[in-house]
Amino acid sequence: MRRTLSVLFCFFCLQLTAQKKNEAYQLNIRKASSPVKIDGVADEQAWADADVATDFFMVLPMDTSYAKVRTDVRMTYDAQNIYMLVVNYNGMPGPYMVESLRRDFSFLKNDNFLMFMDPFDDQTNGFSFGANAAGAQWDGLMYDGGKVDLSWDNKWHSVVKNYPDKWVFEAVIPFKSIRYKKGISRWGINFGRNDLKTTEKSSWAPVPRQFPSASLAYTGVLVWDVPPPDPGTTVSLIPYVLGGINKDYQNGTPTKWRRDVGLDAKVAVTSSLNLDLTVNPDFSQVDVDKQVTNLDRFELFFPERRQFFLENGDQFSNFGYAGIRPFFSRRIGLGVPIQFGARLSGKLNKDWRLGVMNMQTEKQHSTSLPAQNFTVAALQRRVFARSNVGFLLINKESLNYDPGQVASGTPTYSRYNRNFGMEYNLASANNFWTGKAIMLKSFSPGKTGKDWTHAANLQYTSREWNISWQQEYVGKNYTAEVGYVPRQGYVKFAPQITRLFFPKHGPLLSHGPQITSTNFFDEQMNRTDNELMASYGLVFRSRNTLNVWGSGTYIKLLEPFNPLNSGTDSLARGTEHNWSTVGVDYVSKPQSLFTYTLSARYGGYYADGKRLTLGGEFGYRFQPYVSLAMSANYNKLKLQQPWGNNDFWLVGPRLDVTMTNTLFFTGFAQYNEQRKNVNLNTRFQWRYRPASDLFIVYTDNYLPEPFSVKNRALVLKLVYWLNI
Repeated sequence: MRRTLSVLFCFFCLQLTAQKKNEAYQLNIRKASSPVKIDGVADEQAWADADVATDFFMVLPMDTSYAKVRTDVRMTYDAQNIYMLVVNYNGMPGPYMVESLRRDFSFLKNDNFLMFMDPFDDQTNGFSFGANAAGAQWDGLMYDGGKVDLSWDNKWHSVVKNYPDKWVFEAVIPFKSIRYKKGISRWGINFGRNDLKTTEKSSWAPVPRQFPSASLAYTGVLVWDVPPPDPGTTVSLIPYVLGGINKDYQNGTPTKWRRDVGLDAKVAVTSSLNLDLTVNPDFSQVDVDKQVTNLDRFELFFPERRQFFLENGDQFSNFGYAGIRPFFSRRIGLGVPIQFGARLSGKLNKDWRLGVMNMQTEKQHSTSLPAQNFTVAALQRRVFARSNVGFLLINKESLNYDPGQVASGTPTYSRYNRNFGMEYNLASANNFWTGKAIMLKSFSPGKTGKDWTHAANLQYTSREWNISWQQEYVGKNYTAEVGYVPRQGYVKFAPQITRLFFPKHGPLLSHGPQITSTNFFDEQMNRTDNELMASYGLVFRSRNTLNVWGSGTYIKLLEPFNPLNSGTDSLARGTEHNWSTVGVDYVSKPQSLFTYTLSARYGGYYADGKRLTLGGEFGYRFQPYVSLAMSANYNKLKLQQPWGNNDFWLVGPRLDVTMTNTLFFTGFAQYNEQRKNVNLNTRFQWRYRPASDLFIVYTDNYLPEPFSVKNRALVLKLVYWLNI
């Protein structure tokens, strides 16, 4: 506890109130002098009269000069929309590089242009819009000062047109599709460009190379001639209809038919605060989780993919750390129908941010699970230049349920679980210092004492150095039933240091060592786990990377553990295990049509065993329409009896066909030898109008030996977005 408070004290000792870093970079935006047609042709008078943002700065390979590739940006507006025209000049002859026409592409694998917009000029939250050179769109919500949540979709329109010497991106963004405070005439703004032929990444307002070009600490200023118009109250209705069929061959149950309707609604309470409502939601369009070979003692984390939980979800899900998440939305409604839900989220003003969510699930008679209600409330207050203080309250309640009256042999569930906590997020004005300090307490029936969690980390990031310290304490009775906390009753310390060197000539862009130490203790400070890892990374000028590493591991088992994660015998609690491992990872350059990643590790394992792991992912694109990929992972374990020698394959081919930037087909298979399962999944998506989709999803699951079907499902879903 004293160590956590000392780290917190260091936060407040830092100088955090410096002036906005790129205040001098200003782009004036004026009302359009003529109508604008979105066609990729800059022939309107409005564009001739607009100011130009040009003379971009290089971010990569090195941030010490102007960009060699020219980019010009113009912006204007009318009573309903913001307009943007971007001319991306070619740096050298040859075709552009893109993955496909799929929306929300990978930034580093595409020639693209992105805009980063901070309507509150608070350098913390905002919006991002852009496109790759083939016309695939990118849009997302920005949070944590530079991260982008690409799950966010809204109504806007763009066109990309290619010319011999340039490609042009023209876009219209309705004021109603974003959130901003009425009367504010200065917005944070920056523009980023990625040109793979020259391997150059650039930005309009300069950004140090160690930070993403999306970093809102380094935005310039968009200066409005008059404050942008009030968009007024907007109500969006998003109904869906669904039909489907499901057959369970393994258990021989009758065919199940699905006939569902549901409704989402979005209400702009103010220009910066949004109310989301949902009745009988469905998530059939969600991608299937990527399977992994699980050789870990603790529960694996799979990210949330459902749209309702993701928009503005950072207010809830970013609270805590990777292994201490008091709120994890996948605990709600996966396998249990959600009846209805509501969420109020957004900005109250430049300093205050609010998020309140309530979800209700149905009672499940087959498992005796009662109807449950989930309430989450988050409040955030900005302090200093870019830091904030946040509060979180979580309540999970089983309705009309008393565990003491459950019949013998029937599963029992908790009556309630509550969490309350606060955290301080540090972000210095220049983003060199970042960190977090949290404190949480849980409330559960029959669990008192040691139900606290506190943790803190502090990180310094410069061009040459990255130094961090993280510590955690989780009490043995701390319980987060709506969270992801796979481990209780421990103390953790994790320092890390990285040093980079930058050769002036030759194939290497940067290289350097990294040392990481991760140490776990029980609540009496007896050592239970530790891992010391040393690695050396190389980044080449063509953006391919190589990393070699070695580690030493010690584990004292706190619970019995099966090293195969199967149904055979387990290693005893209290047994101690030591081993060393070496490994190498390589990622190919993104400019090639054929790309690949390779990884290998070899070393010891539990019970004086040996483990060999080989992995790879290979992709080829027939740009921009077809992308083929194959991922493979192989684990070979040599153990004493009763486990013996075991081989686990995990193979996953994938096909992406993007016929246009509104018509997509995806098909993939996953063979998991550890789980004895083969999964086939195909998904057709037609975006027949902005934010409105038709989905057709077909799924099969098979037993590998003998190759027989386990279950099969077909779902058709139609979604329509209506503004009223």
